[in-house]
Amino acid sequence: MKNNVKLARLQMNLTQQQLAEKTGITRQTISLIEKGKYNPSLKLCLDICYVVNKSLNELFWIDKEDY
Repeated sequence: MKNNVKLARLQMNLTQQQLAEKTGITRQTISLIEKGKYNPSLKLCLDICYVVNKSLNELFWIDKEDY
């Protein structure tokens, strides 16, 4: 699944480990999310959004033609 988590994380000057700690998950899970190999729950998506100060649409919206 495509997403903008890595870009948002870098804009906030956070490492994968720091984002993981702030969202209560592992660094490996953050890595998988950024690579599009793990589909996070809605709650986890929201947790990530709150940490990086972005909306769900900014991080996770996928246009139909890109899906």
